[in-house]
Amino acid sequence: MLNVLIVDDEISHAQGLVHFIEWEELGFAPPWTAESGEEAVDILQDLEVDVLISDVSMPGMTGIELAAEARRIHPHIQILMISGYNEFEFVQDAIHVGAQAYVLKPLKTEEVTARLQSFRTVIEMRREVVEQTRELEKKVSGSEKLLKERFVGDLIADSIPIGELLASWEGLLRLPEPDLGYQLIVLGLDRNLISGMEAKQRMLLGSGFKKTAEIGFSQDDSIWLAQTSPDEFVALQAHPSPAARAKVEKQFQFIQSIMREQYKATVTIGCSREGVAWEDAPLMYREIRFSMAKARLIADGQIVRYNDAESGDFTAYRVHDEFVPELIKRLEAGDLDQVAEYMNRVKEALLVTENASFSSAQALGMSFLGELIRHWKWRNELDGETHILMWRRMLDCGNASQMADLLVDYVQRHMATEQKAHMNQQHNLMRRVALFIEERLHEHWTVKQLADKFNLNVSYLSVLFKREMGRTISEFVQDTRIGRAKKLLQDPNIKVYEVADQVGIQTTAYFTYLFKKLVGVTPQEYRDYGYSLDDA
Repeated sequence: MLNVLIVDDEISHAQGLVHFIEWEELGFAPPWTAESGEEAVDILQDLEVDVLISDVSMPGMTGIELAAEARRIHPHIQILMISGYNEFEFVQDAIHVGAQAYVLKPLKTEEVTARLQSFRTVIEMRREVVEQTRELEKKVSGSEKLLKERFVGDLIADSIPIGELLASWEGLLRLPEPDLGYQLIVLGLDRNLISGMEAKQRMLLGSGFKKTAEIGFSQDDSIWLAQTSPDEFVALQAHPSPAARAKVEKQFQFIQSIMREQYKATVTIGCSREGVAWEDAPLMYREIRFSMAKARLIADGQIVRYNDAESGDFTAYRVHDEFVPELIKRLEAGDLDQVAEYMNRVKEALLVTENASFSSAQALGMSFLGELIRHWKWRNELDGETHILMWRRMLDCGNASQMADLLVDYVQRHMATEQKAHMNQQHNLMRRVALFIEERLHEHWTVKQLADKFNLNVSYLSVLFKREMGRTISEFVQDTRIGRAKKLLQDPNIKVYEVADQVGIQTTAYFTYLFKKLVGVTPQEYRDYGYSLDDA
């Protein structure tokens, strides 16, 4: 049974709910009641409460303050607010602090019942999700095969910093020592043979591929196998001695022959270079897939081994298809830290390439610079003299480190210029929005209406306004209204309710509540003795 707490300073209202709702039929225990927010907080701290029903307007602690405190004590509590028609602005604040629903006075039993049924459904669904998550955690923790598959998938995805990745796997698996060496083996169905298949055929083929790969490597504990897509598997082989490599490679022919004989499909298999650090894995994976793609241009169903001689081709491919597009994406997002982090990767690639030859590193640096210039030239963001100067400086570099520093400086200067112009544009736009709000303070504009007015996305407007103004739009509106109210209250000829109306607050009760919340005293107290002539 679920537990309910009803809070109302009019105890007869609370008792009415207790008597007229069929609590047990709805799956709830007989409710607890409280006559004040302070009393309710004590109950919430001592007991497990699933649903809170509270009047919005109460002396002392209001329903809004109670809702916020209830969510702090029980983060998943469901909250139903009760309000009068002239208290709707209170309800908006209550929903902002965590209330899920409201009902208006006079209360209708069927409306409250409907809300309770909805709450019960949400609570039961959440409990079911929590229980299923616990069961899944047990299964995952007990399945070494599943853990190994997930680790390999996480490792080659390169989506989590390696330190965080290894820390997250600590205690779940005993990982191999990478400095003793490892290789990646990629098994891929050749797509030109399956592109015209119907869905049923593809499913049968995928299922057969999975069984064949698993059987092929089932006798070797050093192989950790992960399915990365219906058409691809990646195997991690730890500590691959020459004898261990030879043993595994015998299984390549088994897998290829079974797939050819049983499913009329060919499989291309790629073996990476040897890695000695987990950080190498994502690049090793991309390298061998690149080699496999080149091999497929000649014939399907090959066994491909990564060759250092291909590093130049792969580097050119990375510059055009990976480095520059990824850098441009981060530049356009305007995140300096992300750009700096990615330029460190480019620098590492230059230094690694220099280990093969300086000319290879220089070719990489020049290619990277060329792609950037081509992109910015297309956007008319650089002049011809800048292009020529950068080419000359690149040719004058004597090592990969100098080239990397030159590229980093180039990107940083470009981004600083871009960001300054962009920030000025954003600042001016948000000042226009703020001025628009101030001029129409007595009106009620929603964030959506403001976004439409200025041709902006709602989320983008909200984020940008807070970043530029230091407050949300709602906080800015409230602060501006209270600031103007403080000025108006200094004129004794304007009544409090007239002040509320002039600053766009519909009821005197809500104006009093909001003013006290933000200023610390009621409007009348402020007028009588709470302000100085220097107040806003």
